[in-house]
Amino acid sequence: MLQFISFGSGSCGNCSLLTNGRDSVLIDAGVGIRHLKKFFREYGVKTQLIRGILVTHDHTDHTKAAGYVSVDYDLRVYATHKVHEGMLRNYHTTRKVDAQYRVDIENDVVLQLGTLSITPFHIPHDSADNVGYCIESDGEFFTLMTDVGIVTDEVSRYITRSNYLVIEADYDAEMLAEGPYPKYLQERIKSGKGHLSNDQCAQALVDNFHEGLRNVWLCHLSEENNHPELARKTVEMKLRQYGIVAGADFQLDVLRRGVPTGPWTLGTECSTPSQLDLFENE
Repeated sequence: MLQFISFGSGSCGNCSLLTNGRDSVLIDAGVGIRHLKKFFREYGVKTQLIRGILVTHDHTDHTKAAGYVSVDYDLRVYATHKVHEGMLRNYHTTRKVDAQYRVDIENDVVLQLGTLSITPFHIPHDSADNVGYCIESDGEFFTLMTDVGIVTDEVSRYITRSNYLVIEADYDAEMLAEGPYPKYLQERIKSGKGHLSNDQCAQALVDNFHEGLRNVWLCHLSEENNHPELARKTVEMKLRQYGIVAGADFQLDVLRRGVPTGPWTLGTECSTPSQLDLFENE
């Protein structure tokens, strides 16, 4: 049985935790260390089960607390060599990850952390490098893909593998065009190394939907160029055009930006938010 919680999603900070009750991993550490420790206490996270921090890419909203968390909890930080180099160059990050905690990983090479089998895969984005993570536990597949410039064949392949999927729906195209961002920033966001729109996210789900997909979470929503209900409605309406019904064929949720969302207990049926039964109050 897997359990999942998002401690924050978006440009304000990204961090998630996945556990099977025996082993846990953090995915990104872009939430401030004080907030993260507060969330650990409030949700009763068994920090002794955390086997490491998986970093998607080197932008600050995904990495700013990695140096602190690694030292405070004696955790290895797993990232591609290019991401580690980018983190070291990132002048916005005040506490770098010490050399003793840095571990290089490679795309499409399975990383075994306890009972969790983790496969990183490439995602286009304008960072030093960017990966998604597909995590297998007892035959169930959980995948997180964020800051997705474009849906490649590789990205599609991991959607079709997933039972549980966290996927970016960063912006609404009309809101972006009419919003406050300058043209150069709009073009960067829309480029093949920027972010996915609500429509692009919806199309990726339409193109790669399969009966084994049970939960989808929309992540990394822009505060200025999107809205949770708009993202949800866009995806729901697009899927319905193809006979796929959110809430019946799978569970659709939106991760909140600056506060935790969940937790969810993930089972064989469409899952809903629940207590962290595999965690304990401390």
